[in-house]
Amino acid sequence: MSEPLANERVNLLGLDKAGLEAFVGELGNKPFRARQLMHWLYKRGEDDFAAMTDLAKDFRAQLLQRAEIKLPEIVKTQVASDGTRKWLLSGGNDQAFEMVYIPEEDRGTLCISSQVGCVLDCTFCSTAQQGFNRNLSAAEMVGQVWLANRELAGEQGWRTGDDRIITNIVLMGMGEPLANFRNVIPAIRIFLDDLGFDISRRRVTLSTSGLVPQIYKLAEEVNCALAVSLHAPNDELRSQLVPINRKHNIAELLQACWHYLDEQNGRSVTFEYVMLDGINDQPAHARELAQLLHGHPAKINLIPFNPFPGTQYRRSPLAVIERFRDELMQRGLVVTIRKTRGDDIDAACGQLAGQVTDRTTVRLGSKTFGLQVRA
Repeated sequence: MSEPLANERVNLLGLDKAGLEAFVGELGNKPFRARQLMHWLYKRGEDDFAAMTDLAKDFRAQLLQRAEIKLPEIVKTQVASDGTRKWLLSGGNDQAFEMVYIPEEDRGTLCISSQVGCVLDCTFCSTAQQGFNRNLSAAEMVGQVWLANRELAGEQGWRTGDDRIITNIVLMGMGEPLANFRNVIPAIRIFLDDLGFDISRRRVTLSTSGLVPQIYKLAEEVNCALAVSLHAPNDELRSQLVPINRKHNIAELLQACWHYLDEQNGRSVTFEYVMLDGINDQPAHARELAQLLHGHPAKINLIPFNPFPGTQYRRSPLAVIERFRDELMQRGLVVTIRKTRGDDIDAACGQLAGQVTDRTTVRLGSKTFGLQVRA
């Protein structure tokens, strides 16, 4: 855990169990105090140290002086006609990022952001067109889940266990999670920890555009579901759509994915494939994709393209998407078509834009490959 600046309080939401134990140890307390704090934070949803009544008074006094439970600030809330809910959250200095809650009959999925903007330059994604401002801290990522749980619970109060509202967490919002590796790892640990949000590893999904070295590092750190933004069956086309492919091609990417499954005893990797009219949606593309993934533990999620202002792309017609699906299924692949949710409030896949007014010019995609990803 890095040393806080003088008079700076530590946001406890950013500390996983090991980090929290180290923090309370620095205060001269035993490790069990960390477990007590996690219980109050994640089982009870308490953000007031004074209300944590089984903590010693002197320890609570230390926490008031040295720690805080700071949540992202809600700038705006929107609710779509299908019940999808989107929050615009302040990133400071006139920056903002977004999170989305998608309710379904058998689950409630929260899509969280990992960056303000995105360092990648995928041509079909609205977020990528906003540029990049900064990485979110672990506390800001955990804070999204904590805040959404409180907002969704309303008068019913904090919900955990079998009664939980948020059953799935996906890092599919603004940003490339693996470009923010240092902060994403402790956040995922809190999502998974039975003393934290206690979400099953198969219900916490990290989505990446293909930062190959970080996929190998991820295999050493946490066990969660992996989704990969593939979007093309060959390097020539993928390099146009997902410029990071020019640094890490499809063969390298797939090798890293199969390694991740081997290390984590995973069931499969989900490959996301946005359907772009006349670009990557032809039967020949489907056959090439089937050959690429044949014999491997892979699922394919076909995503109807969600338009945004200024885009050059159009959504593939439903009949074309279904034909593409059928081509893949006939070759033994598991395929789903993602249902578009929240598009009337720009909350659908690829539409999150937030508010990025101070942009860096360096991207991991088409501009340069010299940016060092902080591990």
